Amino acid sequence: MVTSVPRLVVAAPCSGSGKTTVATGLMAAFAERGLAVSPHKVGPDYIDPGYHALATGRAGRNLDAYLCGAELIGPLFAHGARGCDLAVVEGVMGLYDGAAGEGELASTAQVAKLLRAPVVLVVDASSQSRSVAALVHGFASWDPEVRIGGVILNKVASDRHEELLRDALDCAGVPVLGVLRRAPQVDTPSRHLGLVPVAERRAEAVAAVAAMAAQVADGCDLEALIALARSAGALSGAAWDAAEAVELPTHDHPTRSAEKRGPRVAVAGGPAFTFSYAEHAELLTAAGAEVVAFDPLRDEQLPAGTGGLVIGGGFPEVYAPELSANEPLRKAVAELASAGAPVAAECAGLLYLARELDGRPMCGVIDAVARMDERLTLGYRDAVALGDSVLAAAGTRMRGHEFHRTVVEPGAGPSPAWGMRAPERRVEGFVQQGVHASYLHTHWASEPGVARRFVERCLTS
Repeated sequence: MVTSVPRLVVAAPCSGSGKTTVATGLMAAFAERGLAVSPHKVGPDYIDPGYHALATGRAGRNLDAYLCGAELIGPLFAHGARGCDLAVVEGVMGLYDGAAGEGELASTAQVAKLLRAPVVLVVDASSQSRSVAALVHGFASWDPEVRIGGVILNKVASDRHEELLRDALDCAGVPVLGVLRRAPQVDTPSRHLGLVPVAERRAEAVAAVAAMAAQVADGCDLEALIALARSAGALSGAAWDAAEAVELPTHDHPTRSAEKRGPRVAVAGGPAFTFSYAEHAELLTAAGAEVVAFDPLRDEQLPAGTGGLVIGGGFPEVYAPELSANEPLRKAVAELASAGAPVAAECAGLLYLARELDGRPMCGVIDAVARMDERLTLGYRDAVALGDSVLAAAGTRMRGHEFHRTVVEPGAGPSPAWGMRAPERRVEGFVQQGVHASYLHTHWASEPGVARRFVERCLTS
């Protein structure tokens, strides 16, 4: 199988250059032209894909070579881009920045090479003129396997400033594909973990995405960008498929009649729990589950017939009063866990399952107290399952990512979920009965057996 979807990677010399504005604006501008645009994000970011989805009407998907392995980047891209006219991939940090101490691993440059995609470099030109040529030349020549096909100059102050920048870049041999002026109206609000998610400000987010699209359409050469996207090399290999990923030999499938429906797995959503990868629900469905979303801020009961519960990441600390006030749902979650049903919780989910968060009662499933902290815990992790759980057998190795400003002070009882092997050795998370709760965000496409095991436990619990 060959994937030939035209594609661009939007990168930058460093964070804060305007990648999200340009990438989201391009997605929306092309979608407004009637193109089916496939949105992607390099790295473990959950928030930017929400804006991408708003711009394109399709699920934003992550491409993370650390979490999933380099071998899955092409297949996951092909899966997301299936049937699309164009794909736009937003990079992470600076073009050549990746997992600390791991060379190019998980960098935008690595993903661009794996996708055989040209790179559009977004440069914050607000404090430079002729120096921009040296900067662009350096990035274009650093790795000959990375093809920088053009530059978009961001935060340009005036016509005269633009003229100086263009004159300088004439010598760099990299075409200018767009010039964007300073436009605070397209800024999106941030807080302690990045941009405010779309689910928390949908009306404002819709307006912001529309402004990004207008600014990009006005300041960029869309025809030249499409032509550049069409120059991407063809990718060989099959697209990732959730059903194939979780497939088991017939004799290994749990016994059930053809008429019997699969277990109902409730997945937390809404403004407080916005962090999830699209492939997780696809894997659960492929493994035989009926996936049903619910909102812990509004729903007072779990979906009828819930046999398993997945609570991903998000911002429960922001919504602690509302989550705590929803006592009926907290009680329902505690009762489900007490009955031994499989419960998988990541980061925000861990906080929600604790006894309390910042002094407010939570579900009380885990004997632990959570609170906000000034220190940011951030980075990739290499972990091994310390015992059997509803997600993994003892000894299962997975790579994950931590990203939080909270701490959890455990009481007595639960066993740790993971033994961290890098960057430092420690234990983390909780396993008790059917509950697996941890700060570690993992991408199940790297280990499809996680979804299969969870659904099988739903059938037997």
